[in-house]
Amino acid sequence: MTSARTSAVRLAAGLAAGLAAASWLAACGGPARSADGEGGAVREPRPAPVASDSRTPIEQRRDAACDQLAPKITACAVEDARADLGSGKIDRSQFERDTAPAIQRKHTEEFGKACKGEAYSSRQVRVLEVCFRDEPRCAPLLDCLGHLSDAPAKAPAAP
Repeated sequence: MTSARTSAVRLAAGLAAGLAAASWLAACGGPARSADGEGGAVREPRPAPVASDSRTPIEQRRDAACDQLAPKITACAVEDARADLGSGKIDRSQFERDTAPAIQRKHTEEFGKACKGEAYSSRQVRVLEVCFRDEPRCAPLLDCLGHLSDAPAKAPAAP
């Protein structure tokens, strides 16, 4: 899924949630009002401050890519463990311990945290995005992610 498509899905989900909240408020009589104690004017409550995202656009893209990749990387680890089980490198009990749901959740969380902790360049963030989008299978995905450590191309020297 492209980041534009992901943004569109998130926007649509946010709009749907906002519309649901607005219709609930309308059905329940609208926002609460409080009297000033004198039986006079009614004051509207102040709206809650909107939290702003202090991350840079590149950090936001990095975090979105990390969130997409984390469960996929975990699925690849399970696939590797399944291959090890099939080849006799590990036994069934080891496979079950290594692929238990709690272990998978922890692996996903740890990958996401580590990935988001990296100071990736815009080129590296693009590698994360493109690899996730273009490589649905594990081996090609991991090969693609190997390009994170490639040195950026240098411009040819001027004559």
